[in-house]
Amino acid sequence: MNRNLVFAPLAALVLSACVVAPVGSGYGAVVAPALPSVVVLGAEPYYYQGGYSYYYENSRWRYANSRSGPWMDLPRSHYPREVRYEDRRGGRGGDRGSDRQDQR
Repeated sequence: MNRNLVFAPLAALVLSACVVAPVGSGYGAVVAPALPSVVVLGAEPYYYQGGYSYYYENSRWRYANSRSGPWMDLPRSHYPREVRYEDRRGGRGGDRGSDRQDQR
């Protein structure tokens, strides 16, 4: 009988350590919509579409729900075919040219 009184609290303590709870709100499960085939960027490397912010740097795209992040890598299948830059004088297709994305 004494043995049961010691075993019950010990078992409760050990089993309570086995509880697993999900962390966060599942950021990794949501993927932003694909970008259009041609994206025109202004002076900053940010693009907004469908409630998501996209950031372009070194031929790579990242996305987030807000401009403050957290930023995640955009799958290559969602990349645009071409990135163009606005001319600083207000026109499109300025001196900086365009970056072609690799074909999948």
